[in-house]
Formats: sequence, structure tokens, C-alpha cells
Amino acid sequence: MAEVLLYHHVQGLTAGVRAFADELRRAGHTVHTPDLFEGRTFGTLEEGMEFARDRGFDTLWERGAAATENLSPNLVYAGFSFGVTIAQRLAQTRPGARGALLMHACIPVTEYGQSWPDNVPVQIHGKEDDEFFDEDLPAAHDLANSVPTAELFLYSGEQHLFTDSSLASFDEEASKLLLHRVRTFLASL
Repeated sequence: MAEVLLYHHVQGLTAGVRAFADELRRAGHTVHTPDLFEGRTFGTLEEGMEFARDRGFDTLWERGAAATENLSPNLVYAGFSFGVTIAQRLAQTRPGARGALLMHACIPVTEYGQSWPDNVPVQIHGKEDDEFFDEDLPAAHDLANSVPTAELFLYSGEQHLFTDSSLASFDEEASKLLLHRVRTFLASL
């Protein structure tokens, strides 16, 4: 079974993020969910972004990196939207990564100063008409087309955080399919 370090989105470590982690735990995986916002959750993306800006993105990155300190380097790094910025960076730069799950976002690989590491499989998930994911779609296609172990999954619709069951954007059908694909990915590691 895999050990997963799952970073929440900009609305915080919501009940929906916790529920997603619990689904992976039920499949036998160990899942860590660091709370980068120290217990705060936000009703909108805008409120969460304002908090992140006020705290400073570097500070939040440092909190995210600190979550790895007492963990094995053989992690699967996973993130939802804002959390992808941390998960992807660690998957690309921290030796020993077993895989990466990038949900609702994808950063250009060059952002972290190097190519995608050999033998680190990655899945990228997003909605086809999500205005936020749309700006990341070129990076997602580049990663999927340049790395043999990369998979890009696009879902119908426009909801951004469609996997978070505690938000109005939740899409149960798409989320079930994503979870199935994630479980299959983790079982293959």
C-alpha cells in the first residue's frame, strides 16, 4: 500500500478533503493531511486566496515542506488545486517520490527548475471547462505528452473543486470516477 501526503486546496482542510483522504484510507493506504491553514477554512476561493496572500505563499510552502520531515521519502505527493503547487514541487525535487496526484491544477514542470523525474508516475485530473484549470491545461498536456508514466484525465463540466463533497461544486459522479482512477494508480505502485 502507498503512503500519501495530501495537500488541501485554498479553502482549507475542509470536511470534503478529509472525506477524500478517508476514502483512500479505506482502500488500505496511509494518508497524511497537513493543515497549512491551522484550522481555518473558507467559504469561497477568494477568501482562501486572500488568507494565503496575507500569510505569504513562501510561508505556506515552508509549512507544506515541513510536513515531510518525519515521513519516509517514498511518498506519493497529492494536492487539490492550491495544494498542487506544493505536491508537484516536492514530487519533482524531493528524492524518493513514488508518484504524484495533481487534482484541479498543474504547474509547468519548468517552474521548479528541472524536468519531471524518471520513474515518478503522475496523474492529472481536471474539468474540461473549469476556468481555473483552463489556464493549467497547456502545462497538463505538456506533462502528459512528455512523460511516459503520466496520465491526464479530463471530466465534463466546469466545477473547479469537484472532488470536495463539502462544497457546492461537488460532482459526485466525476468524483467517484476520479477516486477509482486514483485507487487504481495507488494500487499499481
